[in-house]
Amino acid sequence: MSDMSLTLDSEVGEIAARLPGAAGLFRRHGISFCCGGGLSLAEAAGTRNLAPETLLAELQALAAAARAEAPDETAALIAHILERYHETHRRELADLIPLAEKVEAVHGDHEEAPHGLMILLDDIRDGMEDHMQKEEQILFPMMRMGAPMVAQPIAVMRAEHDSHAEQLARLEHITHGFTPPEGACRSWHVLYAGVRKFAEDLVAHMHLENEVLFPRFERPAAA
Repeated sequence: MSDMSLTLDSEVGEIAARLPGAAGLFRRHGISFCCGGGLSLAEAAGTRNLAPETLLAELQALAAAARAEAPDETAALIAHILERYHETHRRELADLIPLAEKVEAVHGDHEEAPHGLMILLDDIRDGMEDHMQKEEQILFPMMRMGAPMVAQPIAVMRAEHDSHAEQLARLEHITHGFTPPEGACRSWHVLYAGVRKFAEDLVAHMHLENEVLFPRFERPAAA
């Protein structure tokens, strides 16, 4: 999501899932992007007595900052995505899945236990591994070679990003906004901190591809 596509009619849940830093901004303003994710930006601002235009400007600033951090050269951007996000996602999910299993097993009788979190993280890992391998083995090599027929692979990646965004919304719901209950053990705190960091990284990863990398190859095709 770019600052050009952000409007007061944009849905809070979609913004949180697609714009790096938006989730934290909403949390600071007390705006729910889980249960209240279907609200427009203007409606959400109204629930917290915020000026909608001010909230929109803050989000546009986040979008501008996210673009500014991307490497200019395409090969460097691809290398950044592979090192900063692909390898990080793999490493973190490998740690988070057994930790989620442990917390669910030990605290399964707690009313705020994250039931289903381990299964969801496992599903995310499977889907993302398939997605990342397609990028690493097919899409990114085509981009490096300047292959002209990349529009269809990019469309597939965009559709899979939409599925990832839906899973992020489920993560937010299961973990109550990544907030452990009062008196939660250290493992529970570590788990939710790790899941939040993973979710924020994935949003930044998808933003870089959707708004910075992919358009570099879509515009010539459209022209």
